[in-house]
Amino acid sequence: MPLAALPLPATLALAALVGLLLGAAVNWAAYWLAWNRRHVSPWSPPHEQAPPRRASDRIPLLGWWGLRREHPVHGRGFWVRPIAVELMMAVGVAALVWWEVDRLGLIRGQFAHLAGAWPPVAAMKVASSALWPAVIAHVVLLTLMAAASLIDIDEKLIPDEITVYGTLIGLALAAWTPFVLLPQVTDRQAPAERGEPILLNLRGQWQHRGGDVEPSGHAAPAPLSEDRIKNKSPRDLAVALACYAVWCFALTPRIFRRRHGWRRGLAVLLARVRRELLRPPLLWLELGGAAMIVAAWLRGGPGWAGLYSALIGMLGGGALVWGVRIVGSWALQREAMGFGDVTLMMMIGAFVGWQACVFIFFAAPLAGLLVGVVQLVLRRGDEIPYGPFLCLATVAVVAAWAAIWSRFAVMFEIPWLVPAALGICLPVLGAMLVLWRNIKEAIFGPLEEDLR
Repeated sequence: MPLAALPLPATLALAALVGLLLGAAVNWAAYWLAWNRRHVSPWSPPHEQAPPRRASDRIPLLGWWGLRREHPVHGRGFWVRPIAVELMMAVGVAALVWWEVDRLGLIRGQFAHLAGAWPPVAAMKVASSALWPAVIAHVVLLTLMAAASLIDIDEKLIPDEITVYGTLIGLALAAWTPFVLLPQVTDRQAPAERGEPILLNLRGQWQHRGGDVEPSGHAAPAPLSEDRIKNKSPRDLAVALACYAVWCFALTPRIFRRRHGWRRGLAVLLARVRRELLRPPLLWLELGGAAMIVAAWLRGGPGWAGLYSALIGMLGGGALVWGVRIVGSWALQREAMGFGDVTLMMMIGAFVGWQACVFIFFAAPLAGLLVGVVQLVLRRGDEIPYGPFLCLATVAVVAAWAAIWSRFAVMFEIPWLVPAALGICLPVLGAMLVLWRNIKEAIFGPLEEDLR
């Protein structure tokens, strides 16, 4: 029986079970992919001082109750957070399926804005091919963000094992179908290869009375380009490969030292980057990824349009945080943001597109500012993990996508408007950070600890 044909309670129960299993994977990653590995998860080798493990220890939720016996090794109450993580993942995945599939949460608000009325959910129907790919992508993204957030909270870093593989998964999903991208509702009756009709139950019959669901590609709210779907433009291939090359460059260690001058420091930096790019494993990542991009371009079709949009989203999302990192480091005279936040945002952009990243970029600091001010008042420290706030903002933007896009899509109709506005915001941000640094030093004096 297809998943879409299951009754809603069975679908949600299955989603919760999947969430439990993914929660176990998140717990394993949080302890085993961290810089300082800990033998806490029942799926990792036990600590040498821990009592023997049992098969029942690997059962989600219940296993952690049995692992309480390892508290002399891991600390009292260590099992509480893993149980909470698995419960939250179970609830989160079930809620995501309920919201996106049963309630049409990413679509219904856009249709209401377009049609001027809110039809009952029971009176709307959208093909599963326009819903479930995005659900799968969002479940994967939620899992990756949960693991990255826990490690960032514990160690103030985000491992490449999560963001690199996560980005590749996001690109692969987009190459599978562009419907993994966030949806947009239009009245232009899109062709079948890039849109699905919204059907309304009118007097007992399902009819198409306007409104199609399309993926929000890199040029949204414009539709996915027919030329990009049907033709093979060398320019598009060059742009896609350039986006991927920037991502590979971002994975190299870049330590710039000005001890012997700018020229010497830049020469050493470029030599180090070149060396890293030309040796495994990054070399295999470059060649393999470039080959897959060329293969998708040669194949063409909606998959190529989806991959192209995901690559643009990856670069756009990373550029936002990368720009803040550069400006903030200059203004504060120390590292203002870890580069793991940049690669995390690149991963998020590959899943949700650059347009959503703009809203995430502005939403994340709201929570971060509140926590940062409280932390500064309590202990004069200003080092906070920013990755969890990016992830929370991503969850909020995806959940509220229908309301956000129906109101602000018009801003993206002029292609240069939003990038130009962001280009103005960065210098303003730099000036504000310089002012903040001077005020903070005048009140508290210079702080010895650096931001990561």
